[in-house]
Amino acid sequence: MMRIVRDYQFVSPQDRGASAAIGNFDGVHLGHRTVIDIARSEALRLGAPLGVVTFEPHPREFFAPDTPSFRLMNAEAKAHRLEKLGVDKLYELSFNRALASLDPEEFALKVIAQGLGLRHVVVGQDFHFGKGRAGTAQDLVGYGEVMGFGVTLANLIETGGIEVSSTRIREALSDGRPEDAAEMLGHLHRIEGEVIRGDQRGRELGYPTANMSMEGLHLPRFGVYAVRVRVLTGPHAGEYDGVANIGTRPMFGENRPNLETFVFDFQGDLYGEHLSVALMSFLRPEENFEDVATLIAQMDRDSEKARALLALRR
Repeated sequence: MMRIVRDYQFVSPQDRGASAAIGNFDGVHLGHRTVIDIARSEALRLGAPLGVVTFEPHPREFFAPDTPSFRLMNAEAKAHRLEKLGVDKLYELSFNRALASLDPEEFALKVIAQGLGLRHVVVGQDFHFGKGRAGTAQDLVGYGEVMGFGVTLANLIETGGIEVSSTRIREALSDGRPEDAAEMLGHLHRIEGEVIRGDQRGRELGYPTANMSMEGLHLPRFGVYAVRVRVLTGPHAGEYDGVANIGTRPMFGENRPNLETFVFDFQGDLYGEHLSVALMSFLRPEENFEDVATLIAQMDRDSEKARALLALRR
């Protein structure tokens, strides 16, 4: 089981000495996988644990809290994905004013060398660190030579002639292209979180839905998606197919975006459980229907289309 360490100043001996990839790893896309795989190779060479160093909250959230939500993953989803990749130690460091104030040399010494005691670190060629992002990847190489840890710089990767980046993945999701996002991610884009109580309007319409907040996350194109649902906790844990709506429910005058998922062929209570909802395919934009009967008829068509599409993608 992956261990999560949140403070670089109080690290137990068993959590030191890893070979670790460092970055924000938003989305854990193919480029991030490359960095992690190099760290894995070094871990095997050194006989060391495989680690990942990341930050919560995301530094951009810390410095500009009022900017539009941009994250592809919350901390829970990121940890799940990294554990699936075989990471032994997740150093999920609290990004606060004290950490942000460290200059590059202090960061290398106090966090990497002394705090976490890392034996090897892997970063992308475009990596920056320390106060004001003043430190470069090449600076880190120099610090490693002096402070006693190895450094490998990973090249950026491309897929289909396009550089893989979190920005391009956000663009694909904003355009309603989850398949293109998945190609760059190397996995389906998933939204994870707790099922919260809604107004139960879906139940009245014959479509009871599991409602999840989108707060803090990048918003994909509003509309209806064919989805694969993983129930992570509780007595109904398992894999299901479904259809989901991301949006503001304009027909009912609500304006806070959320994710509503109708799980096919499911009986049970999901309130309070944690779900992972994977966007498979965009079906149609969100609409404002003239009456409830028209809405239900469209939901029937959406469900039928989603079932057919998901059956083809087994």
